[in-house]
Amino acid sequence: MLNAFTIDLEEYFQVSKFESVLPRERWDQLPSRVRSNTLRILELLEEHDCRATFFTVGWVAERYPDLIREIARAGHEIACHSYWHRRVSDLTPKEFREDIRRNKAVLEDATGVSVRAFRAPTYSIIKSSQWAWDVLIEEGFEVDSSVFPIRHSRYGNPDAERFFHKIERAGGCLIEFPLSTVRIAGNNVPIVSGGYLRFFPYAFTHFAIERLNKMERKPAVIAFHPWELDPHHPIPRVSLLKRMRHKINIDTTEKKLRRLLGDFQFGTMQEVLARNVESLN
Repeated sequence: MLNAFTIDLEEYFQVSKFESVLPRERWDQLPSRVRSNTLRILELLEEHDCRATFFTVGWVAERYPDLIREIARAGHEIACHSYWHRRVSDLTPKEFREDIRRNKAVLEDATGVSVRAFRAPTYSIIKSSQWAWDVLIEEGFEVDSSVFPIRHSRYGNPDAERFFHKIERAGGCLIEFPLSTVRIAGNNVPIVSGGYLRFFPYAFTHFAIERLNKMERKPAVIAFHPWELDPHHPIPRVSLLKRMRHKINIDTTEKKLRRLLGDFQFGTMQEVLARNVESLN
């Protein structure tokens, strides 16, 4: 079973939990660490002969077009993660359209490759913002990976389908590729994205992916950020709870990723969908 290995390519200061203390007007004044962290990811992937999907923030790509070209030259898939890293649920349809157009244009200018996939910051296509699918279709996107079928205070939709599927809208269709969960005691439990990858012991993560692959015959989706390989990146003055959530087990990320790459097969989201095209018909 081929699973999807994905990276949300953004700076440490662009995470949603910091937006109140690190507004975008300050971003250019902050020390950048995204290039060095991303190069570490590329080395890790090369060691394991793995290709991945990089959901890339346009603001980063505009400042490091050479990095985006290097990622593409290595055979990885370049995808959109918004220009300003703003939650879709905080935007109007017009604002969202302008943002993803800018994001898509920056990435395509850097690589010369058509960008077809999108992931919303903080998985923010929720029940109230599903209008975003219409905008994505109109702007030429074919794949979305913005839905997290869990119950959460800031994002998620526990009633959403758990695996990739077609979404039919008035203007066309696209494929939704949700973040991975396992069913335990009647609930969807998140397993391999960001903080959940760091929080759970590796034994649980391995069990969950194996269960998806062998029992449910479905691919898993790994998602993490470059700053999660960087235990010493700066943390702004935020609440203790936010600091704990941001830093928990961050020194275990690389070790867990190495074990995952050794224990399971991974590829780009595009490759996974190509192998499972019959399931979408």
